[in-house]
Amino acid sequence: MNYGRIAALAIAVMGMGGSAVAADLPSRKAPPPPPAYVPPPPPLMTWTGIYGGLNLGGGWSANSAKNKDRLYTDPVAGGLWLLPSATNGGAKAGVEGGGQLGYNYQLGSIVVGAETDFQGTSMRSGGAPAALAYPSPVTPGGFLVPVAPAGNAGVALNWFGTARGRAGFLIMPSLLVYGTGGFAYGNVQSAFTGHSDTRTGWTAGGGAEWMFMPNWSAKAEYLFTDLDSGGAKGWAGNALGDQRHPQYNVVRAGVNYHFNWGASPARAGY
Repeated sequence: MNYGRIAALAIAVMGMGGSAVAADLPSRKAPPPPPAYVPPPPPLMTWTGIYGGLNLGGGWSANSAKNKDRLYTDPVAGGLWLLPSATNGGAKAGVEGGGQLGYNYQLGSIVVGAETDFQGTSMRSGGAPAALAYPSPVTPGGFLVPVAPAGNAGVALNWFGTARGRAGFLIMPSLLVYGTGGFAYGNVQSAFTGHSDTRTGWTAGGGAEWMFMPNWSAKAEYLFTDLDSGGAKGWAGNALGDQRHPQYNVVRAGVNYHFNWGASPARAGY
């Protein structure tokens, strides 16, 4: 028997088996790299939804006190004299501040909505001082004496509120310019009698609002408000400030938090 051939054949068979076993072993290649990081999409910026906030500013009266035509008498020569009205006093500024609550609905670059606010104020209007006497055109060195006390007391605006519509245009996704107007009411108090009552009227104005974060915005706003006259009627009421017809201007700045309740999941186009 040829032992050499048998040994060579055995070695060859063993080599083939080792190759097969090696082919069955797991691969030692490096694992694939992790996928590239994809940042999350930016938060949705939308004006649609309920918002609320605070504001602070100042106001001043838009009308000044006015003495109406008054009757005077000459205590020496007698007779009644009618003197024309004269405007005296003036507007006095004050501080106002409060809060607002509203709702916006965005339609592309158009934003419409409604807002209500309530404000406390230190605003006062000027009063016309009483004219005690005028030089007499008849009696040399004499004076005309008023038949009744002249003058017009100022009034205080203790608080006021509004309920307004708003409509505006987005000149960029985060900047809204708008106009606003609607119903107004306020508590007016005579500086002379202390009598106060709540009066109603209208208001109109406009402003700009900037959304500096997805849920936060800052605004600047101007309003003109006209309240009706009230209180005691007739000349006495007007002279004592109870029948004044308050008109006032307000400039204020504020901040709002937007809850985004009811906002659309799709980003609106601009």
